Amino acid sequence: MSDINRDSVVQGLMDTWVDKNKPVSEQIRERVVKAGDRFFAADNISQYIEAGEREKLIIELTAKFESVLDSLVIDRVNDPNSSGTGKRLAKMYINEIMGGRYNPAPEVTTFPNEDGRYDQLIVIRSDIKSMCSHHHQPVSGVCYIGCLPGKRLIGLSKYTRIAQHQAARGHLQEELTEKIAYKISKLTESPAVGVYIRARHGCCENRGIRSNNSSTQTTVLKGLLKTDPGLKNEFMHNIQLQETQGGTNG
Repeated sequence: MSDINRDSVVQGLMDTWVDKNKPVSEQIRERVVKAGDRFFAADNISQYIEAGEREKLIIELTAKFESVLDSLVIDRVNDPNSSGTGKRLAKMYINEIMGGRYNPAPEVTTFPNEDGRYDQLIVIRSDIKSMCSHHHQPVSGVCYIGCLPGKRLIGLSKYTRIAQHQAARGHLQEELTEKIAYKISKLTESPAVGVYIRARHGCCENRGIRSNNSSTQTTVLKGLLKTDPGLKNEFMHNIQLQETQGGTNG
């Protein structure tokens, strides 16, 4: 082997060793940047996470959350309520409140709307939980999805799965409403999609104004739901009925 080839092999081994010893978060970030993609709080980055790396992220985060607790001068050793809190926080972020960033979108099978036989508006109510990307406080509420069947149909439970997967990230509510509407429109090719979210924000309840009874409502209307007054009224009337009666999940 020539000196040049030997040097190339050695350099390759060194680069591999360095990569494997970088924090897993840095390795994932480098893949995203290399692909020219972004990694905002509301973005899904699951395609850049390799097998086993979510578990490694939890381990990495555990140590960092423990450092936060230490800086808050909380005794993690002798306080039984704080022992293991770092790992609980790490698992909660990766698997739950921000799981929509690290886990692939749910598989959604679509079916052809043969001859356009299904042509009546459907409205689905879903409970959602999200997180404010400004203060990392919980956002909890309900999401109503209105859809006039288009070229493709999806199962009723899939509307809820889509909404919950989109919600489990760091968001502004306006952004979340738009993202859900876009995803439903893309999957169903519907001529009319509407999304209405009513939610309570921890950043309003737990800090700042500390208002326990405030809620935020956002609406996105696309296609005929925006331009057809009758269809829009039907969607809003359905929401009003479900809000009055308490509603159930779709």
